Amino acid sequence: MSTLTHFDASGQAHMVDVGSKAETRRVAVASGHISMHADTYALLQAGNSKKGDVLGIARIAAIQGSKRTADLIPLCHPLALSHVAVDFRYQDDACRLHLTVTAETVGRTGVEMEALSAVMAGLLTVYDMLKAVDRGMTIAGVRLLEKQGGKSGHWRADAEDAGVAP
Repeated sequence: MSTLTHFDASGQAHMVDVGSKAETRRVAVASGHISMHADTYALLQAGNSKKGDVLGIARIAAIQGSKRTADLIPLCHPLALSHVAVDFRYQDDACRLHLTVTAETVGRTGVEMEALSAVMAGLLTVYDMLKAVDRGMTIAGVRLLEKQGGKSGHWRADAEDAGVAP
């Protein structure tokens, strides 16, 4: 396991110096899900929530969340994202909505935090828009699935990384 990079030699938190790193294409994929009661799930699928287009608003929230990551996570570098893709998938047997986000940039540091922040923003927006009918929804399984680029190269999660399949 490598050392923690957000601490200097004296143990003080600092923003990592990425100035000498080469700019490379960087991609990160993250996912998570929100589970809900069957009636809420049916309402979501029907697309007739009183607050409007839940998935449309959640998609915009996820994109905005990726762009605002440096404002939320203190030691993240602000990044110029070149692409953010948001994909929703229904899981009928569990009344669950899955969200997968792919974030991309060309830069000196990775986009893992941007992809993860996007997933959380999207799922929290679904919760916010449906909470009037189901306050018991649960958000779970938020994790990095894959990252590419940079010195550490390509990494992909396997089932053992988090105890669940990607």
